[in-house]
Amino acid sequence: MELSVLNIQGKETGKKVTLSDEIFGIEPNEHVVWLDVKQFLANQRQGTHKSKERAEVSRSTRKLKKQKGTGGARAGSAKSPLMKGGGRIFGPVPRDYSFKVNKKVKSLARQSAFAAKAQGGNVTILEGFSFDAPKTKSYIAMLDALSLSGKKTLLILPEDNKNVYLSGRNVPKAQIGTAGQVNTYDLVNATQLLIVEGAIAAIESSFSK
Repeated sequence: MELSVLNIQGKETGKKVTLSDEIFGIEPNEHVVWLDVKQFLANQRQGTHKSKERAEVSRSTRKLKKQKGTGGARAGSAKSPLMKGGGRIFGPVPRDYSFKVNKKVKSLARQSAFAAKAQGGNVTILEGFSFDAPKTKSYIAMLDALSLSGKKTLLILPEDNKNVYLSGRNVPKAQIGTAGQVNTYDLVNATQLLIVEGAIAAIESSFSK
């Protein structure tokens, strides 16, 4: 797959890059993408939810009324889940939601996410660039020039660039990461991938190991 290289003004530079068919040309496997995204979201959960059961509620254990003769059901404690302010039946308790996904499955999931974006025409290749100083205005101007203002974008850099990161971190719906940092969730969540020309080699080498 061959794509034109654009500059940050949205104009073609005359250069073209060829994306590897081993990554961007494969048939996307939706199931492994779902697995990897599910694991990512599960790992974000703190799992610190907790409600008190009847043994943990601080209330009197005095028998509320006599056992027989009232015409109603028996009631032995104010801690009963049937009472207002009583404990909760089978309430949530702290737990770990994380689970394991094999490395090869995660690798295939990322490849599938890249391939789906490329085959859907949602990949833009940018010429290498940097900003002289951190300015959100500069990043917004770049998105406007690329007609991507207001859309979910993921900019993939070959390496950390402090000025670019600081310029774009406060822009709504804009994500920035390096080729070694991006995960399947970020790729799927973005509407358009902005890949800096130098990051392509880093992406391809990460799957050739």
